[in-house]
Amino acid sequence: MIDKTSILEKEWHTVESEEVLELLKTSTEGLSHEEAKQRLVKFGPNKLPEKVKINIWKIVFSQLINPLIFILIAASIASVLIGEGNDAIFIFLVIFINTAIGSYQEYNAEKSAANLQKLLRIRARIMRNGEEQDIDSEELIPGDLVFLESGSKVPADLRIIETNGLEIDESLLTGESHSVNKNTTALKKGTGVSDRKNMTFAGSTIMSGRGKGIVVATALETEVGKIAQNVSLGESAKPPLILRMEKFTKNIAYIIIVLSVLLAILLRFQGLDFTAIFFFVVALAVSAIPEGLPVSLTVALAVATNRMAKRNVIVRKLTSVESLGSCTVIASDKTGTLTVNQQTVKKIYFPDGTNFEVTGEGYNGEGKVYTNNEEEVSADLTEYPALKQILEVSIMANEAGLEKQKDEWKHYGDAMDVALLGLGYKAGIDPKILKKDLKTLGLIPYESEKKFAASFYQRNGDPFCGLKGAVEKVLEFCTIPDSHGSTNDRILKQADDLAANGYRVLAFAEGKMDDFQKKENYSEEDLPHLEFVGLICFIDPLRSEAQLSIEKCKKAGIKVIMITGDHPATASNISKELGIQSDKQSVVTGKMLAQAGGPDDSKFQELVQSTSVFARVSPQQKLEIVDVLIKKGEFVAVTGDGVNDAPALKRANIGVAMGSGTDVAKDVGAMIVVDDNFSSIVAGVEEGRFAYDNVRKVIYLLVSTGAAEVFMFIMAIIAGLPLPLLAVQLLWLNLVTNGIQDKALAFEAGEAETMERMPRKPSEGIFNKIMSKQLLVSGFVIGSIAFGYWFYLIQYQEMDEYHARSLVLLLMVFLQNFHIFNCRSERKSTFKIPIAKNYWLIALVLAAQAFHISSMYIPFMQGILRIEPITFDEWLTILTLAIPIILAMELFKLINNRINLKTA
Repeated sequence: MIDKTSILEKEWHTVESEEVLELLKTSTEGLSHEEAKQRLVKFGPNKLPEKVKINIWKIVFSQLINPLIFILIAASIASVLIGEGNDAIFIFLVIFINTAIGSYQEYNAEKSAANLQKLLRIRARIMRNGEEQDIDSEELIPGDLVFLESGSKVPADLRIIETNGLEIDESLLTGESHSVNKNTTALKKGTGVSDRKNMTFAGSTIMSGRGKGIVVATALETEVGKIAQNVSLGESAKPPLILRMEKFTKNIAYIIIVLSVLLAILLRFQGLDFTAIFFFVVALAVSAIPEGLPVSLTVALAVATNRMAKRNVIVRKLTSVESLGSCTVIASDKTGTLTVNQQTVKKIYFPDGTNFEVTGEGYNGEGKVYTNNEEEVSADLTEYPALKQILEVSIMANEAGLEKQKDEWKHYGDAMDVALLGLGYKAGIDPKILKKDLKTLGLIPYESEKKFAASFYQRNGDPFCGLKGAVEKVLEFCTIPDSHGSTNDRILKQADDLAANGYRVLAFAEGKMDDFQKKENYSEEDLPHLEFVGLICFIDPLRSEAQLSIEKCKKAGIKVIMITGDHPATASNISKELGIQSDKQSVVTGKMLAQAGGPDDSKFQELVQSTSVFARVSPQQKLEIVDVLIKKGEFVAVTGDGVNDAPALKRANIGVAMGSGTDVAKDVGAMIVVDDNFSSIVAGVEEGRFAYDNVRKVIYLLVSTGAAEVFMFIMAIIAGLPLPLLAVQLLWLNLVTNGIQDKALAFEAGEAETMERMPRKPSEGIFNKIMSKQLLVSGFVIGSIAFGYWFYLIQYQEMDEYHARSLVLLLMVFLQNFHIFNCRSERKSTFKIPIAKNYWLIALVLAAQAFHISSMYIPFMQGILRIEPITFDEWLTILTLAIPIILAMELFKLINNRINLKTA
């Protein structure tokens, strides 16, 4: 029997392939059936823990865990205790509506979230008892011999013991954009995951070649499993809106407590009994609490969610909507986020100095080939014999496939080979037709140890050999024509210069064969003397809109940093082209971070803050980078598509997964960008800022009118007058009339200058300086008008309280109707904002007014609200009294804007 602990702790990349078989007590014949059964019991199935199914009740409960909801519940209980059952019903109604809307939105989003399990639910071809078998990957155990073939997924972590041109795409784990050539050579201790070329990892894709590997880790012990475990145990940062709302709710609670104590003392000195005092305090609390805020907040965020969806950003949690708009740093993955994650030929160089440029991007044949004089290459290629030669070699020495089927390009095989086929299409050559014309005689498939691939084929009845591979390797087999005036050293230097600029470079050579012998396998000895043809340069192209989007981020005061597993030179060139990295900054590598210690070390923190580009970093280091940024007071949005991004996605204030990314990334991301487009992320930032602005507008309306009610309330007590409004009437104002129209602010279009403002400071509360000023001014004006009218009706008109309250209640409705127009902008004049931008505003204001007028004539509502009908003259008088709130706030904006101009 083998020891489980020693197996799991072994660094298998350091062990020779022969020793792997010995240590795992297996062989090239595979494990016996009996041994496999025993090991399955010991190690368990090769699957990650099942994701807990969506529980609607858990979602409902999470909606209720909200400090503002707690205050509302407390107010409703107090209403029941003093016999005001109607008040309690109103409050519970708003809690129900808020919970229903939030739960529905979150449940639908969770249903569409990807499942972590899918990564390992694949089939595996293995050797057991000396026989090849096809089994579910869940049945794999350490010691199993697995066959690796092009196009299949790797089912577990394997130590490779045999390869034949094996290339594997590990970008989901390492973040590197190109496939990795695998070999069997043992490596040094401490070799990073991305450099373990004798290992292959669960979930990776085999791009080309064949091989065999021994299972050394399954389930949670795989690299994917470790990350999944890290994600499940990791801590998520609270969304900014939650932090600000918690602070806001605490402040409201403190204000209510202070006012209630002061009121109780004042009323006691006036000789009121404790029952009457309790009734007054509850009425005050009802005035001060913005009961309609939870529903209005939910509606505002739901509207923003729908707007984001139209801009290709799916939001999984409502509170995440505003988070993206709050971010001060976007930490972006490179591959697939800033680039298209599809190798593309961009340049062709020949030893005589001739070169060609290639347009288009991605795995397709759409694009053109141009000379260095910017002339388009003609389809027959008769004027460009060297170009024709290198294209034919690149297509013949090629094991990939690329074809257009029903307006869609389909491909398989190695990324570089697919790119070469795309180049052929762009130059007017159909690879299928060419391979029929130049009959293939034999092939030497690419192997990482050889660093080249070759094809033997017939041209005009004569045998030829075409070769492609690493530049230094190809030059070993060929000469350069003297007429070209070039040398090996010059070509090597040119290749190095291109590599330093982020290109991957392949060299091509061709030679006529004097004699060709057909046989089963070919080797280097079968190659004839070749003539160097030229270089073809590949790059993973930048997304066309990425640079503009990054520029928008800069204007918005958002720092963009790039975190990648790619080579530092590649990362540096791409980041400079995008405008992420400045000339003064240098790339920080994973090795530099490791030498600096951990995230708690000052040197590590200084490194993180010194740059905008990180290369060759491990998943754990990416998590630590994000952690440092958050602890330094940044609101961090992390974008990514691979398994390697998952821990950082969860730790961030807002995790943004790519739509084409891995299941793990989507599972932990708070948002999913459907089109993988960085510009969609920026659009999400914009919508997030719009959402927060609209949330502030709703809060401003509700709190300012609530403050006005409190002011009116206290003034009436000081003046020795009865309460202007009863608790149920205050609830009507806060939940119904204002509750109808405040939803219109959620539909406000964003202001043009939103993306030109700096991000809000993380420490800034909802009530900044300007909002506090206008809240006090508007609350004072509304409260003064309402109290003045109440004073006039009771003291001078000597009107009965029942009718007077009907008039004051209507006045408050009118004041709210007018004041909502002030709330459309903190700085712009109400008259400068086109009503066409939000027709909902007019519709809902009219609805609120109509709803209230109707209630005055419905007996049932008259009884609940203690109101009665009024005359048309009274209605006109009240309408006129409400107009000054517009004028007062217009004057405030004018004065405030002039003061800001002088101090700017």
